[in-house]
Parts: sequence; structure tokens; C-alpha cells
Amino acid sequence: MNNIITTVQTYSSLIGRIFISIIFLVAGIGKITGYAGTAAYMQAMGLPGFLLPLVIVTEVIGALFIILGYRTRLVAFLLAGFSVLSALVFHLDFADQMQSLMFMKNIAIAGGFLFLVANGPGAVAIDNNK
Repeated sequence: MNNIITTVQTYSSLIGRIFISIIFLVAGIGKITGYAGTAAYMQAMGLPGFLLPLVIVTEVIGALFIILGYRTRLVAFLLAGFSVLSALVFHLDFADQMQSLMFMKNIAIAGGFLFLVANGPGAVAIDNNK
């Protein structure tokens, strides 16, 4: 039983990092393949389209760094901020139930990243190979 607990403790942080990051990886790749539509959406929301490459890099590279456990605390802090900013810019229409849920999803993701800031990447991470 102790071996099972130890294994779960060893790999749960890695699995958690994958779970919290996959949404950013998929979203970033989706923005690459749907570049024009995403740029138009950003502009409709009042953001300049020239920010889209920065958003894509943040999502894709940030997700990969979190999954690998590289510079975890710093990247998690940045992605927490990115998640809160995204919630505030894109999901403030609380009269729309879907937007309200998306707002809460972004805040919950930010909370997960703050757990990484506080606790680090866990046992299986590049950060531990220094």
C-alpha cells in the first residue's frame, strides 16, 4: 500500500501539470491554425491583432514548460496572470451563463497555477535536475 501511495505522490504532480496545461497547448495550436479568425475576435474585443503572436507563444511555450516542469514557478505565475487577464477581457458578460462559466474556469485555472507557484512542480520535473 505504501508503494501505491508513493507512486501516486510521485506522478500526481506530473499528471496535474499535464491536465492544467493541455488547454493552453490546444488553444495555442488552434490560434495558429485559425489565425485570421482569432485576430479578428481579439480586435472585436478591443485588443490589437499584433498581440496574437505573443498570446500564441505564451500559450504553447508556457504549456510545454509547465508539462516539462521547467521554470515551473515563474511560468505558472505568468500563466496565472494570463488566465486572470483573459477572464477580465473576454468573459465579463455575467448575464451570459456561458461567459460566466468561462470566467470561473479561467479563475480556477489561475488558482491551479498558483498552487504550482506555492508548491513547485513535484518530483518528476526538469527543475529538479539542477
